[in-house]
Amino acid sequence: MMDRPATYARLIELIEPFNKKGIALAESTSFADDLELDSLTVMDLVANIEDEWDINMPLNILPDLETVGQLADAVVKLKG
Repeated sequence: MMDRPATYARLIELIEPFNKKGIALAESTSFADDLELDSLTVMDLVANIEDEWDINMPLNILPDLETVGQLADAVVKLKG
């Protein structure tokens, strides 16, 4: 199984360019409420994540991924 802390750390790096408000990113950081990402921005981020780990994120799971921590868990799970 892929290393969760390393995955999380890399995710933070991928999310940072989208962090226009410059808030401190944490496990509980919400994409909608804290980062205020719109759907187009989320799709850009998802594309970057898919390229980074060579995975496909099913669109039906995206609504359930509300925080950075949930996203990290999903990437680790998809990467297997």
